[in-house]
Amino acid sequence: MQASIRLDATPPVDYLLRLGDSCLVLGQRLAEWCGHAPVLEEDIALANMALDLIGQSRALLTLAGQREGEGRGRAYDEDQLAFLREERDYRNVTLVELPRGDFAFTVLRNAMVATWLRLLWEGLAESSDVELAAIAGKAVKEARYHAEHAGDWVVRLGDGTAESHRRAAAALARVWRYVPELFEDDAVDAAAAASGLGPRASEIEPAWRAEIGALLQEATLAVPADSAFRSHGKRGVHTEHMGYLLAEMQHLQRSYPGGVW
Repeated sequence: MQASIRLDATPPVDYLLRLGDSCLVLGQRLAEWCGHAPVLEEDIALANMALDLIGQSRALLTLAGQREGEGRGRAYDEDQLAFLREERDYRNVTLVELPRGDFAFTVLRNAMVATWLRLLWEGLAESSDVELAAIAGKAVKEARYHAEHAGDWVVRLGDGTAESHRRAAAALARVWRYVPELFEDDAVDAAAAASGLGPRASEIEPAWRAEIGALLQEATLAVPADSAFRSHGKRGVHTEHMGYLLAEMQHLQRSYPGGVW
């Protein structure tokens, strides 16, 4: 069994991991739909979006490994960071690690996360890190498509039949409690803003709430009230679902160290 790696991550590396891990874990969740989507077209669409997210994660984890290794004489690669960390070392937002749920849950989460990612990528296109800015320039186009695709489905389900509306409303109630984590600032955000690496989490909240609010209104879904509950995936505190996800995702690499296709 392959041993785990441990990072002594600086705030800039943590900033990259939060985004890279969020893309990686959501890509893993979307890949679970392969062969299970309601129609063939959506099966292909969800698989392609999973590939987009994993591609974004590869670029970000590669960059994070390089930045973490500067001055240390070594750098972790994308595979080591993706497959050989312990659960507490992942920095993804909690929303992306929740089980895939039904189709209504998936498209609603996709709409929320893709809109969040698109706004982040737009800000990161002006990053002081030229490599990160280049990654953002490509990723923003993919996130824009993901948000449009998911948004169309949210409207179709929310403003559809009584059953589709019920499922969409139930999904909304489930995901909304995890929204505040997307926009909570801490020392990592402060360091990124000060260096020009990227925007604070809170900076994109007004635009996100405006866009998602308009989408939910079109879908005849009421915006839930924020609750006092707070999730902390960005700090490495995950739900009980994360361990099962990692066990499946990491199995091959840990069982057959260094294996390649």
